Amino acid sequence: MTTSPDTIAAGFDTLGLAQPLLQALADVGYETPSPIQAACIPVLLAGHDMLGEAQTGTGKTAAFALPLLQKIDLKRAVPQALILTPTRELAIQVAEALQKYAKHLPGFHVLPIYGGQSMVVQLRALSRGTHVIVGTPGRVMDHLERKSLVLNNLSMLVLDEADEMLRMGFIDDVKWILEHTPAERQTALFSATMPDVIRRVAHQHLREPREIKIRSATSTVVATSQSYCQTHSGQKLEALTRILEVEDDFDAALIFVRTKTATVELADKLEARGYSVAALNGDLTQGLREQVIERLKAGTIDIVVATDVAARGLDVARVSHVINYDVPYDTEAYVHRIGRTGRAGRTGRAILFLAPREMYMLKLIERATKQKITALTMPTPGEVANRRVAQFTQQIVDIIKTEKLDFFFDVVRRMEGEQDIAAREIAAALAWLATRERPLQMPGASDHAPREVASASTAVAPAPTFERKERKPAKTSAKSTEDFPATEPRRERPAKEGRSDTPVKQRTFAAGALGRYRIEIGRNQGVLPKEIVGAIANEAGIAGKDIGQINLFDDYSSVELPADLPTDLMDVLRRIRVRQFALKTRVMEPGEFVDTRPPRRAPPAGKKPDWKKPAGAKPEWKKRER
Repeated sequence: MTTSPDTIAAGFDTLGLAQPLLQALADVGYETPSPIQAACIPVLLAGHDMLGEAQTGTGKTAAFALPLLQKIDLKRAVPQALILTPTRELAIQVAEALQKYAKHLPGFHVLPIYGGQSMVVQLRALSRGTHVIVGTPGRVMDHLERKSLVLNNLSMLVLDEADEMLRMGFIDDVKWILEHTPAERQTALFSATMPDVIRRVAHQHLREPREIKIRSATSTVVATSQSYCQTHSGQKLEALTRILEVEDDFDAALIFVRTKTATVELADKLEARGYSVAALNGDLTQGLREQVIERLKAGTIDIVVATDVAARGLDVARVSHVINYDVPYDTEAYVHRIGRTGRAGRTGRAILFLAPREMYMLKLIERATKQKITALTMPTPGEVANRRVAQFTQQIVDIIKTEKLDFFFDVVRRMEGEQDIAAREIAAALAWLATRERPLQMPGASDHAPREVASASTAVAPAPTFERKERKPAKTSAKSTEDFPATEPRRERPAKEGRSDTPVKQRTFAAGALGRYRIEIGRNQGVLPKEIVGAIANEAGIAGKDIGQINLFDDYSSVELPADLPTDLMDVLRRIRVRQFALKTRVMEPGEFVDTRPPRRAPPAGKKPDWKKPAGAKPEWKKRER
């Protein structure tokens, strides 16, 4: 039996699955089974052995996990199913998937067992009882030899990625394990390829297996440039919006997520950030779906957040970017997703977001698309600011070239005369008004970004020059004034990160006790105490004399500041950034701080400290971390 990826079942409810499993699938947002799921689930539910040939990452975990769960007797806490995987990472992944699908099966227990984990922990878990074992061949053999794992009640066995186990030299171990399982068990074997050795194992240990082969739809995606961005879930939205800001040739984007709920949530967040966006999911009626697509074609919206099923058949020529906000479940889905761009002879852009634990999918996708996927780092606030300033500058230049501005010249000239305000100040105020809904400068960006853009951009016409009064050169006896041209520009001192060029009014505090505050930056971020002091003094106006002891830890630090700081000042302290990290300052709870530094070294008994040190030095036992 050969199945094409275009063979789509009507829904999971047509496959004979029980209601608790259907509810779990609905909870995670699964709408339609993948081709391998549609082909395998009815066969396994019917009790047949199965030989499946499918690429890694085609959704086969659910294909065998759902029938397996339906056959488990929850009242008997004994191993009723065994799943063999080649690696510990895959064992953990499969166990997590089973736990997710068994959400509405009370009392279900799955246990992953693999080398590298404490044997004592596994023995204890086995003694408590479990329904499903997911393990690597070596560790499963260890437990069988110890008699800590008994497979007399085994009713189903799954060999996942059999060709990979062959490549890693586990095939003899797999044969040994198969010989120690009940002969009447049901067996499912999955392999990306079907070498002769695997086929011989299948014919020896499987009973009249049904063969299912999923024909790959993967192909070379020539017209699409592919990149990936590795980021944690907490940074994903920020990374997405920054990338959207700096991407070249952006016209419209399809952003793919896994669930219907996520389409609405992400669309709302992007809309709040000023993007014209709509959600597209299976809950929309056909009329509303067509309306979203027409708006995308007409340009009244620029971004559509969709699930795989909802985007099926979507063909809009202006889609320049496909963004995989959630990594797809299989490589087939990835190829279908990025096929939505690069149409009508145009080049497309595909961006994939990956969490560290999802990086294994990268090689699978590269193999499927036959293309190298390049790394993409999250743009910095400075890079985003540069792009915004370049766009704003181009708008100004275009207006100067195309619009009649005589009336506005008179308005500005009248303001200069009546209000005694320089034209440059008026222009700055107007720029602020024009961009206050979308500020040119992001938090954490350098204040000098506009000047960098103006000097570096080649697409923007040169800014007008202003006359300035000539300054007399400083007197010197060594050189003539000709060596110091009066028109030489003054060198700007670069702004330090986390500090503003505008001095903050210094606050005064009554003498009293200091409180201990926690800030979310530490040694792992490479911060120095002097940077913390400088940022707090400069941005919050707290003098250095009012800043007490600073203790650096791995992921956070503590700092002593005046106790009971007012709310407005705490808001400032929370927003201050050092090395691009917000301090998120808060008062430490009683007992939260533990000083782990070694005790100060006291002078030897009966001897006074040696004060005869080089000028400016302090005795070592008096030093403290600042």
